[in-house]
Amino acid sequence: MQRLSSWQLSVVMLLAGMAAAAQNSQPTRGSPGANTTSTAGSEIPATPAMLTPGVTITGKALHAERPLPKLPPDEFTKCTRRRMGLAQAGESSDRDPAQPDMSQMAAMSMTTWSCETRIRLEMQVVIDACLNRSGETAPSRIIQACTESLDRNVLPSDQRFFLVASRAGAYFVYGDRRHALDDYSAAIRLAPHSAELYYDRGVVFASQSDEAAALRDFDTAMGIDSKLVVPALLQRAKIYVARRNFSGALADYSEASRLQPTNAVLWSDRGYACLLQHDYNGVIESESVAIGLDANLARAYFFRGAAFGELKDSDNAGSDVNAALRLDPSLD
Repeated sequence: MQRLSSWQLSVVMLLAGMAAAAQNSQPTRGSPGANTTSTAGSEIPATPAMLTPGVTITGKALHAERPLPKLPPDEFTKCTRRRMGLAQAGESSDRDPAQPDMSQMAAMSMTTWSCETRIRLEMQVVIDACLNRSGETAPSRIIQACTESLDRNVLPSDQRFFLVASRAGAYFVYGDRRHALDDYSAAIRLAPHSAELYYDRGVVFASQSDEAAALRDFDTAMGIDSKLVVPALLQRAKIYVARRNFSGALADYSEASRLQPTNAVLWSDRGYACLLQHDYNGVIESESVAIGLDANLARAYFFRGAAFGELKDSDNAGSDVNAALRLDPSLD
């Protein structure tokens, strides 16, 4: 849940570039005109991959956090004004205007570097908080940082969806589903070919029982990116179970286990779908595969024991239920 996703890693590259630019752009004293322009934004791929399925932020801060720095929109203007002020002061001096004042030019260059470097570092702090790189940032702080970053246009327009998507996830964890949906929809408009955005929005729709919208988003996610087929199938199967469409759920669990045949949990999910349909032999078959893949999967024994019980095989039922309870006493 706290793992950085691939799109977050792309922005981490941006932050590293910003920090490097801040450190490497300091002009040498006496060398006016040193370049202080950051090119870090070019490090973000034009079409980055996004989230792996699931919410990537936690709901509580594990340590005291400093207030975020503000990013007022006129800071670069202030830098320019300081530089112009130094230039005007030099022009009003008694020196020969035809001869460059190297100390004055160095001071102008240092002033610009100092101001722009501070801004880069403050931008890095704010974007770090927005992306929750530590995995420990409170949702309210993520929302604040992302909003600040968006308001100040700290990323190019074609990369803004990074920030919008991160804020959407924070809103969801915070419990504000309406703003989460608004942000995911805005992010999808900015990056309409990102399968992960549809998947994440589908999770939000499902959480508020808008099943039709959730199914559309899961179907879209599967159509765009094959890596999301299994997670989307599992989400869709849960919706089918809620709708009591057990045959639809079984079909999705069966396809998921076919795509990942060594995943014991998927086989157990398939067995559960069989149990819902009273296909007890199907339960035994699926859960036996699951147990063969993971002999410590308590629920597989539990479901198989239930199926044996329905078939009046009390010996096997008792054996499996006892095995399930040994592995997971909470099943009692």
